[in-house]
Amino acid sequence: MSEERPAPQVPEGAGSAAALRAQLLATEHWSLLASRSTTQSEVLTRISILLTLASAALVSVALVGQATKFSGTFSIFANILLGVLVLVGVLTQLRVMNVSMEDLMYVLAMNRLRAAYADLAPGVESSFMTSLNDDLAGSRETYYFLGRRGVTQVLGSSLVFVVVVNATFVGLLVASLIVTAGASFVAGVISGAVVGVVYAVVSMLISGRIYFRLWKTYVPRRPTPGS
Repeated sequence: MSEERPAPQVPEGAGSAAALRAQLLATEHWSLLASRSTTQSEVLTRISILLTLASAALVSVALVGQATKFSGTFSIFANILLGVLVLVGVLTQLRVMNVSMEDLMYVLAMNRLRAAYADLAPGVESSFMTSLNDDLAGSRETYYFLGRRGVTQVLGSSLVFVVVVNATFVGLLVASLIVTAGASFVAGVISGAVVGVVYAVVSMLISGRIYFRLWKTYVPRRPTPGS
């Protein structure tokens, strides 16, 4: 006969409850960190794939151009290849936009957890460089805890980088289509440049609208005092 195992003892007392709460918070914190790291790694891989595809496409265009002496079916091949680049680029850009919002979610969630840590151990918040508040001001403090956000933070972001790459692809495609249709080279270059700039501006406006629209509907649980 098998021996009966005693039932596990459940610790009692305020100290045990606080320890259990701290353990659960830490588990959630590590889960968020792991998910954030995986998401960032995935989007960086997508960007690398886009750049690799762009490099291979340019080499292919050069080789086909030499083989066809830039006549005959070369323009058709170049337009199709540029169209594929634009499609892949737009899909990558959408993923980068989504990841940016997901990353904001992770930041707000971890801000909430730090607030819970501070409730468990009053005084520990003085050791945090990042924020305990899950609102707009709190997210900015966590992202830019060494000072105010500068324009370089935006211009150097992955989203702006992908938008510039895609704007270049779109401009090249438009210019190629216009020249293929029989227009002059100068007209194609000017049209491509204008369309590329418009694409970049519209993309940034859409991204900004998504970001600021979030704060109009989001209700923080621990807003920054005085905000």
